[in-house]
Amino acid sequence: MSQEINRNRVFSLLLVVTGNILYALSVKLFLLPANLISCGTTGIALVVNHLTHIPISGFIFVFNVVMLLVGWRMIGRQFALSTVFSSLFYPAALEVLNRTLGDIRITQDILLNVVFAALGLGVSLGMVIRGGASTGGMDIPPLILKKYLHIPVSSSLWVFDFCIMISQLLFHTLEDLLYGILLILILSFTLNHVMLMGTSKTEVKIVSPKAETIRDAILSQVDRGVTLLHGEGGFLHTPTEIILSIVSNHEMPKIERLARSIDPDCFMIVSRVSEVWGRGFSRGKVDRNTPKK
Repeated sequence: MSQEINRNRVFSLLLVVTGNILYALSVKLFLLPANLISCGTTGIALVVNHLTHIPISGFIFVFNVVMLLVGWRMIGRQFALSTVFSSLFYPAALEVLNRTLGDIRITQDILLNVVFAALGLGVSLGMVIRGGASTGGMDIPPLILKKYLHIPVSSSLWVFDFCIMISQLLFHTLEDLLYGILLILILSFTLNHVMLMGTSKTEVKIVSPKAETIRDAILSQVDRGVTLLHGEGGFLHTPTEIILSIVSNHEMPKIERLARSIDPDCFMIVSRVSEVWGRGFSRGKVDRNTPKK
């Protein structure tokens, strides 16, 4: 058990480190060279850099430290400790990339820069969050508002991001704002998919008079657990058995073939499930050959 916990911790740390490096690369290679409008701490840093010429990575570092201290005071020590590494590693990685890559620019096409910046930021943020960390910075004020004023995090985050983007109109055009909105939309879409990647499963319900036979086939040939639900026909009020099972996406065609071969007239409902916890998924399967104590 301890070895598994250690492996999980190492994997989470690798996710956080890799995610922050990818985040810094996306900013360095696509967002900054194309002078794109951004949100969050990076967006604030762009405004401050334009007005005062303070280096972007330096401002992000100081801002994240301040936000960490505020989060420590108002949200709690545990939150601050879980966020500190990621908050400070990103600006450090960005500064290293600024020094090593210089003025490199991959493409002059602004639309390509928007798309790849958004994809890189979305994937990297998803990796950091799945690693159990936070990027800190502008993630913290919405959490404070949620704790003390009960304002939903998503609502306050959108308001902050909108204000940050609007402030960049001081040195951008309205067309640039549209590109910034497109970047946020692609980023959000990518982030949602990364968060669900590898966790989505398929839920199947099968209604059939041959439910017991189908149940045995799923247990023996697919090695997936099933639950029998007791139902009743709505028209004739006849008792019926409903098979419920959660399977991986690639197992679903086999389940369907099995059910159709046993009962071609069975009624089947298939749904996508975003996440599953429990034995056989988040925990290992039980070996049915192991004798019970």
